[in-house]
Amino acid sequence: MKSPVSVFDLQGMAFGIGMASLGVVFLKAAGLVTGQTAGIALLLSYVLPYGFGPIFFTLGIPFLVLAWLKRSRTFAIRTVVAVAGISFLSQYLATILKFEDLSLAVAAIAGGACSGVGLVAIFRHNASAGGMTIVGIMIEQKTGFKAGWFQLAVDALVFLAAAFVLSPAQLGYSFLGALITNMAIVWNFDVEQSGTGRPGYGRASKKDA
Repeated sequence: MKSPVSVFDLQGMAFGIGMASLGVVFLKAAGLVTGQTAGIALLLSYVLPYGFGPIFFTLGIPFLVLAWLKRSRTFAIRTVVAVAGISFLSQYLATILKFEDLSLAVAAIAGGACSGVGLVAIFRHNASAGGMTIVGIMIEQKTGFKAGWFQLAVDALVFLAAAFVLSPAQLGYSFLGALITNMAIVWNFDVEQSGTGRPGYGRASKKDA
């Protein structure tokens, strides 16, 4: 009998959570934001007396419920693990990784790349990082419209709000970081890979069924 949780999935989820959390640390250290729920959480952490982790987890609760209702229990449980893991680990890493002089460009590129790699890993192991990524994956499954492109559209609304909080330079580099994240998803993930961890070994597409 196949185990519902394999070492392969555990290492993939751990890697994804770690990289996504590191991405948040880079972005927050430079006062940048990104898209989706993570971007909203970062933005709120700059104006509210709460850290990114608690805000991110709280904002993700409605989408975790959606995952439970609309997706499989395995997907929902793994998404809860991913959201909780990123919420905790990003807070912890911020206490041990200190940057005396971190340029906006480096923060945007490193933060965007780490986030993108982390999300691709999480997606491939049948989970998401919560928030609009769940909706994005559901839309891709139904219509074929790439989850990354959907997220890019949602990001526009997040950055509109960020324009009232960040400096023009921070806003511009935040956009660069979010673009890198979303392009990593568009170019390296297809919904058919979800639940496999491997490129090209996902569920059969309609044309191949």
